[in-house]
Amino acid sequence: MGHLKLYMMILGCKPQGRHTEQHDVFFTVATSMKETVPAITGFWPEASGKLHVDAWREVTEVDGFKIEITEKKEQEKDALKLFFINLGGYKKGEFDELHYKMLVVAANLANATQKAKQTAFYQHTGFSGAVSHIDDKYGVDVDDAVEILEILPREIKEKYSLQITQQKDLPNDEINLGYFPLNKI
Repeated sequence: MGHLKLYMMILGCKPQGRHTEQHDVFFTVATSMKETVPAITGFWPEASGKLHVDAWREVTEVDGFKIEITEKKEQEKDALKLFFINLGGYKKGEFDELHYKMLVVAANLANATQKAKQTAFYQHTGFSGAVSHIDDKYGVDVDDAVEILEILPREIKEKYSLQITQQKDLPNDEINLGYFPLNKI
């Protein structure tokens, strides 16, 4: 078996009865992108396998921290955690809600949210009556904010942990963008 990696993806499909393509973010652990395909189809069964990937990355570096997959172990009380945050915001005259997806290393959700609120997107996307926010966290103006370990597929989080280590001079993760049908991965 090869080296295990944490994958972050934006999945797309047009479910029956919808007028536009829908998207969701998906995280899983595998040795290759090809190996993620069964987990992708299991994650979004309503898509009936008619899914594609619009963006993906191997998550190896976040904010100067090395991210590695290890065998499951008890998490230390003060251990750093990896969070996914989905910022939402608006621009005057645009009929849309804009989003900025980010990963943050922090000790807890409150610290992760504070880091997200320091981004240029959060500070400059919005106006009176339509402020930027983090989805599904209305009290803190955040669309979505969740620890990655909480949203990994059950069979993954039962077997593996994330090891987060501060390390200088790590290369940035490569962001892969485009239309990637599952049968071409």
